[in-house]
Amino acid sequence: RKDHQVNIRGFRIELSEIEAQLLALSEVKEAVVTTVKDASDQDALAAYVITDEETTDLKESLKRTLPDYMVPSWIIKLDQLPMTANGKVDLKALPAPDMEANQTAYEAPRDEV
Repeated sequence: RKDHQVNIRGFRIELSEIEAQLLALSEVKEAVVTTVKDASDQDALAAYVITDEETTDLKESLKRTLPDYMVPSWIIKLDQLPMTANGKVDLKALPAPDMEANQTAYEAPRDEV
């Protein structure tokens, strides 16, 4: 179905493919991937996972199996996923990612070049 297909940086991405790669990792119990607006108002990927591990290791694991454009910018660890009355994940109730976490500090030029 097309409703889970998004276009990020010119690439068509099936969110369920990223979710499947996350769920293939033994430490991930549940996962959902969605798009969010980043600091520059561009669409970016955010993954919400239920796991006992640190999320930085998950990102490295995904980089081994997915192309760079499919690796979520944020992987947010949750205790439980918010659900609707119908038993589906409530995407609107997911917390917004910390936009500052992916920002690199400004580094002034060292010389004229």
